[in-house]
Amino acid sequence: MLEFDWDEANLEHIARHAVTRAEVEEVFASPMVFFDTDTEDGEIRIIEIGGTAAGRILKVVTTDRQDKIRVVTAFEPSAWEAKEYRRELSEQA
Repeated sequence: MLEFDWDEANLEHIARHAVTRAEVEEVFASPMVFFDTDTEDGEIRIIEIGGTAAGRILKVVTTDRQDKIRVVTAFEPSAWEAKEYRRELSEQA
């Protein structure tokens, strides 16, 4: 089972993008497409795109903290990124 590291800071951050905790957790229960990695202050961040049960596509940035998934941010991807996500999913099917 996946464990998330939620606190007021990251919940408020995703809320500014009109994203809920439940939506982010739904993305992790669906097929996700790896998009990129980045390093911020020596911390590796993983960027993935996935969908919610309602069909909303989200770009989610996470890092690993003490064996938990720490959500850094989540927001709607660009139109091009959403198109690439759909293309990748269709190729995986």
